Amino acid sequence: MLKQFFEVLGRYIRPYKSYLVGSVGLNFLSQVLNVFSFAALIPILNILFQIDSKVYTYQPVDWSQNFDTIKNALINDAYWKVAQMTQEDGAFYTLVVFGIALIVMTGIKTAAYFASSAVMIPFRTGVVKDIRLEVYNKVLRLPLSFFSEERKGDIVARMSSDAQVVETSLTASVDMLIKSPISIVVCFVTMFLLSWQLTLFVLLAVPVLGYLMGLVSRKLKRRSADVQTLWGQIMTELDETLGGLRIIKAFIAEKKMSARFRRTNEAYVAAMNGMAIRQSSAHPMSEFMGTIIIVIVLLFGGWLILGNHSPIDAAMFIYYLVILYSVINPLKEFSKALYNVPQGLASMDRIDMILKAENPIREPADPKPLSSFEKGIELRDVSFKYSSDGRDILKHINLTVPKGKTIALVGQSGSGKSTLVDLIPRYHEVTSGSITIDGKDVREVSIPALRSLIGNVNQEAILFNDTFYNNITFGVENATMEEVIEAARIANAHDFIIQSEKGYDTMIGDRGGRLSGGQRQRISIARAILKNPPILILDEATSALDTESERLVQEALERLMRSRTTVAIAHRLSTIRNADEIYVLHEGEIVERGTHEELLARGGYYKKLHDMQSL
Repeated sequence: MLKQFFEVLGRYIRPYKSYLVGSVGLNFLSQVLNVFSFAALIPILNILFQIDSKVYTYQPVDWSQNFDTIKNALINDAYWKVAQMTQEDGAFYTLVVFGIALIVMTGIKTAAYFASSAVMIPFRTGVVKDIRLEVYNKVLRLPLSFFSEERKGDIVARMSSDAQVVETSLTASVDMLIKSPISIVVCFVTMFLLSWQLTLFVLLAVPVLGYLMGLVSRKLKRRSADVQTLWGQIMTELDETLGGLRIIKAFIAEKKMSARFRRTNEAYVAAMNGMAIRQSSAHPMSEFMGTIIIVIVLLFGGWLILGNHSPIDAAMFIYYLVILYSVINPLKEFSKALYNVPQGLASMDRIDMILKAENPIREPADPKPLSSFEKGIELRDVSFKYSSDGRDILKHINLTVPKGKTIALVGQSGSGKSTLVDLIPRYHEVTSGSITIDGKDVREVSIPALRSLIGNVNQEAILFNDTFYNNITFGVENATMEEVIEAARIANAHDFIIQSEKGYDTMIGDRGGRLSGGQRQRISIARAILKNPPILILDEATSALDTESERLVQEALERLMRSRTTVAIAHRLSTIRNADEIYVLHEGEIVERGTHEELLARGGYYKKLHDMQSL
């Protein structure tokens, strides 16, 4: 588990190394001062309770002696200095001095402790910021086929709640995984210096505590993964509900959808409760086990002191117990951090399903130049399927689109028309065969250069919750207002735009929800006109419109298609009768090709489609 934890951190730690180094230094300072501040308790206890009546004399330290001899000499000289101060200045003055020393050291210690946490905040938030940005950029790069297999709500959940869990459980644990080990090491070194016999006894008991805590945490990662999966399901159902409210109300399905959401929500709460109960058991378990260790050490140390078997006196033993008690809290925090790590790793696994998803569409190492469109597009023996073990969506497609010509693709739903046009800008990668533009394979040219030559107008106008102006200029840098207005005029959109409350600065709502279907389509056409691409792809751009909207949109499309090379998918055959060539697709294959008149005269599949629409 910790190996995976450090592997995850290693991917994002580089920009934040200085914060970690600062945290380690400040934590070490805090813990050393913690030990020395508690050391001030020994003379205070001796003075208050007159525990030590021994007379001390100064003994120069011989650093060539063994460790025990040096330690005893240092302790003796410290006691001698305290006794001398007490004799010369009085017991109360000595208490005041050590009290002030305790306050000062505690103040510096707490300031260092606070600073060690403060310097970790940019690390915690920065790592999660980097994860979100990396996931978002990966989503932008992934092929469209990835999102046909994944639920949108689940992807949103991974970018939101999973990333939040990584921050609250994984990166937050880093602070404790730095603080706690330093505290534990400093305290145990001090305890070993005070009494190695007692410390060995404690070290035999601590692994038992760790083992019992481990029994509780082993299933936590799996439970956390279940919780996040159910949260993704909740987000998916919410997204489907918001997108399908019209259908839900039309079919009076409110109760059905409510029952479905209630089941998912209750399953999420049940899983969340189980995980929270397991997490909440960490503190009381460690508290109980820590108390047991303290009592056992107290009994063992008391037996040593009462039997005169202990190398330390009563005041030193109390100091030892204080240090031992102070190490219990870091042990609890360490165990708590270890509880949180599996939860964060489970969320990171879900995020990695996106980050590590294979993207077959790659930029060529040495792209060929493609700055203009001069000759035409050619598909040579192109076949495509979404997965290696799936069925062929397209089979041995051969077609040519000369520059300045318009070709149309027709066929029943599911025949592969949209998939075919998606291959040209490399939204998908061909399984076999090749697509060339001006004789250059699209896989050998830069993706931005390729897509800059192509404009799209889809059946569903894809707009953003922004102004008319920003939607029209989307993807076009440095467009002037005059150019935007001219594009809107050509698209038959200018009149209804200027009639809105703020003109081109009017917000159009989520996905253009404040506009009619025809208005949304004309905005997307204006966007394509402003881009001014030499190649145009029209994917059933008028199929969902009423007669009046279709007429306006068709006029705009005809203006857009002038002097451009166009590949049009048509549902209504009347809209493509003037195409230079029509390709008829059936079950992924081209079964007929020719002009409108030639295909009708042939009396084949196209004639059948035409007659069905004429009825």
